[in-house]
Amino acid sequence: MGVVVTVVAVVVLLATWVTWTAARIDLLHGRVEAARASLDAQLVRRAAALQALVDRSDGLDPDQAARLRAAARASLDADPTTREAAENDLSRALHGVPADLDVALLADLADAARRVAFARRFYNDAVRDTAALRRGRLPRLLRLGGRRPVPAFFEIDDMVPPAGTPGRVPG
Repeated sequence: MGVVVTVVAVVVLLATWVTWTAARIDLLHGRVEAARASLDAQLVRRAAALQALVDRSDGLDPDQAARLRAAARASLDADPTTREAAENDLSRALHGVPADLDVALLADLADAARRVAFARRFYNDAVRDTAALRRGRLPRLLRLGGRRPVPAFFEIDDMVPPAGTPGRVPG
């Protein structure tokens, strides 16, 4: 009788752990989706801020303005497979923005760039937590992640440009 009680207790504990782990994985996937939506919104905001800066600034060289406008447009039009490359191109383009443009527009662009950095960190933290939990032996064996793919990290150059560019606005 004692063996049956022990076996039942172990089965109940295992079922409780499996249920808790499956719910945790589901919550983490929700966190990844929310963080990705936030990251996408911040990337759009950064591209829009760059476009506004280019459209409203008279002090830009025409070639430079065209290059910046193209980087912003590519970022806005990128699909999920080309998003990282487009965002890296936009990040590199930000390093060439002159510091003598409209201070308010530069400040908006710098703020958008900082928000992208924060959103990317939150997203990658959520991906790391989800992947770590799903890498365990039992979650893999029991397919507790369901058919969802393990989320991928989003790696871009999100450093706010150094002094003399939108990262540090004079004033």
